[in-house]
Amino acid sequence: MSKHTVAVDIQQLCDQTVVLILAGGQGTRLFELTESIAKPGLDFGGHYRIIDFPLSNCVNSGLKKIGVMTQYKSRNLVHHLIQGWARFNQEFGHSFEVLPASQQFPSDWYLGTADALYQNKDFIRDSGAKYVMVLAGDHIYKMDYRLMLRQHVSQGSDLSVACIEVPIAEAAGQFGVMNVDKSDRVTSFEEKPLSPEVLEDRPGYTLASMGNYIFDTEFLLEQLTTDAQSSTSEHDFGKNIIPSVLNNFFVQAYRFKDIQGAQDPYWRDVGTIDSYWLANMALLDSENKIDLYDKHWPIWCEQASLPPAKFTGSNCAARTVSDSLISNGCIVGISKITKSLLFTGASVSHEVNVEKCIVLPHAHIAEHCKLYRVIVAHNCRIPAHFEAGFDHNYDRERGLRVSPHGVVLITQSMLDKVARSEKSKKRLLSTSAVSSGKAAYFNGN
Repeated sequence: MSKHTVAVDIQQLCDQTVVLILAGGQGTRLFELTESIAKPGLDFGGHYRIIDFPLSNCVNSGLKKIGVMTQYKSRNLVHHLIQGWARFNQEFGHSFEVLPASQQFPSDWYLGTADALYQNKDFIRDSGAKYVMVLAGDHIYKMDYRLMLRQHVSQGSDLSVACIEVPIAEAAGQFGVMNVDKSDRVTSFEEKPLSPEVLEDRPGYTLASMGNYIFDTEFLLEQLTTDAQSSTSEHDFGKNIIPSVLNNFFVQAYRFKDIQGAQDPYWRDVGTIDSYWLANMALLDSENKIDLYDKHWPIWCEQASLPPAKFTGSNCAARTVSDSLISNGCIVGISKITKSLLFTGASVSHEVNVEKCIVLPHAHIAEHCKLYRVIVAHNCRIPAHFEAGFDHNYDRERGLRVSPHGVVLITQSMLDKVARSEKSKKRLLSTSAVSSGKAAYFNGN
């Protein structure tokens, strides 16, 4: 049972809350997609970045004090945040700050999620906030944070943890999982177990942490200080902070409810090539669970000054574009585009067949190419007559990355290696032909 229940003024609570977003994730399971940018800064859905989703949730929820903590490969992400989000300071009266690890303590690098907040404790104190909301910056979902905040305060929780029911197979080794009692008080918490406990009322599912927390400010600062002084701690919320407070403090689970009121709310961790591809493809479904066209809960983002998409060529009968998203600045020739996403500034030449593909910003696909279930990386130049996605063994032999579920990733460095390999083969063939010719000449004489 909760300690006590009190009436709350939700707008007052929002004004008393500071939000800190953890946006330093490396995204190692995305491989080359995150070689030059942190996972929260990765492009998604045509012209968004992943971090635009939690930030939009903050703005739409009326939360006005926001700090974004960056770390790994942060230059592009910081540029996006400054260009696309700093304007909310003027337009909405928000306080928005980017908090890079390199500008904090002498150690420079955050040691863990809890250490990231500890190094920014002055920012927390200076905000004057009564409550601290900690959000993961790398998930795709829509959430009204006011509902979680209301529950946290009305039930008198010291810590609230947002959670969602996910299949055991998805949670194993990937998410923090928890057990709760009948009143949803958290009784145990384990970070990324290989064998999560099954929910009694839903076989095959477990209760996973979304990486979103609400703390009373003083309680948080006390726990961060204690954790920072521990020589054995990994300074992580899931591994250290949450398990350490379960016995002596009131830790409550908040069951996620999305904006559209779906029975199974939409929340995706796009941490692998397969999950990233699937989440983008889901936007093309007629019954997709996250509506990008919802005027009541918009996803805000940086609006680049680009012209509308352009379709070139006069033979319109030979062109088909179906079940696809074509973003601003795209140029598409007389080609076939099926169930695909062309991100900002991408271009497709004539007589190209693209199906179930993600073409990231400013990539170009030359004429006579055929691609199936392919992710074309940012700024990648696919040469003419190139094919991928039809023979995975051949794709691997050429140095392309093939995911466990058959999604092919192509980057410019991969294509450069393919080109060098083909040139080398041609030289060998040419040398072999010349040698054979000389041998035949001398043998004949």
